[in-house]
Amino acid sequence: MYAAIDTSAKELKEHLIAFMDEHIYPNETAYHEQLNALDSRFQTVPLMEDLKAKARSAGLWNLFVPINYGGLTNADYAPLAEIMGRVLWSPEVFNCNAPDTGNMEVFIKYGTTEQKERWLKPLLEGEIRSAFAMTEPDVASSDATNVQTSIERDGDEYVINGRKWFITNAMYERTKIFIVMGKSDPDNPNRHIQQSQILVPRGTPGLTFIRPLTTLGYDDAPQGHAEILLENVRVPIENMLLGEGRGFEIAQGRLGPGRIHHCMRLIGCAQRALELACRRAVSRSTFGKKLAEHQSVLEDIAKSFCEIEQARLLTLKTATKMDEVGAKEARDLIAAGQIAVPMMAQRVIDRCMQIHGAGGLTGDYFMAQAFNYARWCRQADGPDQVHMMALGKQLVRQHMASS
Repeated sequence: MYAAIDTSAKELKEHLIAFMDEHIYPNETAYHEQLNALDSRFQTVPLMEDLKAKARSAGLWNLFVPINYGGLTNADYAPLAEIMGRVLWSPEVFNCNAPDTGNMEVFIKYGTTEQKERWLKPLLEGEIRSAFAMTEPDVASSDATNVQTSIERDGDEYVINGRKWFITNAMYERTKIFIVMGKSDPDNPNRHIQQSQILVPRGTPGLTFIRPLTTLGYDDAPQGHAEILLENVRVPIENMLLGEGRGFEIAQGRLGPGRIHHCMRLIGCAQRALELACRRAVSRSTFGKKLAEHQSVLEDIAKSFCEIEQARLLTLKTATKMDEVGAKEARDLIAAGQIAVPMMAQRVIDRCMQIHGAGGLTGDYFMAQAFNYARWCRQADGPDQVHMMALGKQLVRQHMASS
């Protein structure tokens, strides 16, 4: 099921750069034109299917798969994810887009044989998409133990009731399976085993799509982020993942790699923005000289370069530590990256938009949407404050133990 990657990471990087140059960058305008011409913005963009076929033929497929399943190390995958991050919609071309990568890793690590056959196999083939439903509008979901969606056993079925929002991929017509996190044992004194994760196929009675949501005005179609309602949704007991009370455990296992993948892609966004800013600075003049001759512009470019390099090194160090000791033992660096990288990307992209003048705020460039991506990444896998709190506690404990 997991196709082995038999090309070196260096060769893959070269092939990926060439593929981006030949097929992705030249199609950025066409992609958005096709998206805007659809009857629904959450339908499949025709160009995507053509590009996916080309990526598979080029051997640039499922690059995220962990090394123990025939894929790459995190350190080898990091530069590839950065390259894909330079165009926000391109990861899907290579079957490496969130939240599907995280969901596929959940099935790989925790799914039964039947669950893998029904859901993981078509996900790896790129035939379907998936969603992860954890965040809720009525509780502070930065604490995952707060979720109130109920999962109750009733004979050979589970009954699910709750409201979720900011569920990426929910509106996408290709999304066929939802991984839903809720409480199956709300009165358990251990808050971390109250939750379970369960599979809800699209079309299950009681699963309703309330509305698509926007972030800073972007709907991120065709994937989108939606509010959904689950009213007396019934699924068979076989749809439980790993077992009752294992939901928080699954969430923690899922989020570690996903968080670092976002960091990798954000570095790609920031790097591309900086390159565009440099080109802009030598092509435009104000007050009798090139933008590149103004000290303030040069300082912004220099600061941006330094910050990108720092973030890239932190991300690569994190990926290497994950390879050496696993995501759990690398949680200090994962938290540091989740704190530092999105904020870095915001700062750099903001400077680069400024260098582009009013045009930098428009859809004529990718930067405004990339800024939106960086901003919502500061919430998507947990807010900055939670990562700071967790990292601070961990560091204090280490020094207490050594004192």
